[in-house]
Amino acid sequence: MTIRVLLVDDQPLLRTGFRLILQTEPDIEVVGEAADGEVALAQARALHPDVVLMDIRMPRMDGVEATRRLGDLDTPPRVLVLTTYDLDEYVVESLRAGASGFLLKDVPADDLVEAVRVVHRGEAVVAPRVTRRLLDRFARQLPATTTTAPAPLPQLTEREHQVLLLVARGLSNAEIARELVLSETTVKTHVSNVLMKLGLRDRVQAVVLAYERGLITPAGS
Repeated sequence: MTIRVLLVDDQPLLRTGFRLILQTEPDIEVVGEAADGEVALAQARALHPDVVLMDIRMPRMDGVEATRRLGDLDTPPRVLVLTTYDLDEYVVESLRAGASGFLLKDVPADDLVEAVRVVHRGEAVVAPRVTRRLLDRFARQLPATTTTAPAPLPQLTEREHQVLLLVARGLSNAEIARELVLSETTVKTHVSNVLMKLGLRDRVQAVVLAYERGLITPAGS
């Protein structure tokens, strides 16, 4: 099944870059482009994309409002927000508007391609460092709990446990690879094994589990 993608960004050079990355994938087709939210809505109605790559800051209609209005269509596409700005208010407003994901524009090409596939499957994806910061923000608003020793995860190897902790700190695969002196391919394998062994869907769930088990605590606590 081919994933139909609409590119929405007010910078033509960035749209060209995203197109070059995505059009080489056999299961992805770039069906259109738009430079602002109003054009994006018209294109979405005409082209029926499965996934929209959406910028935040654009003229006439920004990405948050466009995402909100896309959700009102009879067959709304999944929206993956791509932005230079990782400000908390942009993340929160995008997700509230109905976005399925939030990534920064410096995301590696392979991660961008995988994110398109992930949101097309109906799952969520958020940039690792953004995920950790948001969880810190909301975890501090929760009532205090009794301090207990971290719950063990015997199904994980020592290395997989290390990888889980680094994922929970918000590190990307590349950053984990540098931290542990491993290849990115090896790190991806470890992350996949961690998710599979713990029955988790994605990295966001891994961070939540780490909080719940007491493996990490909110920053500043």
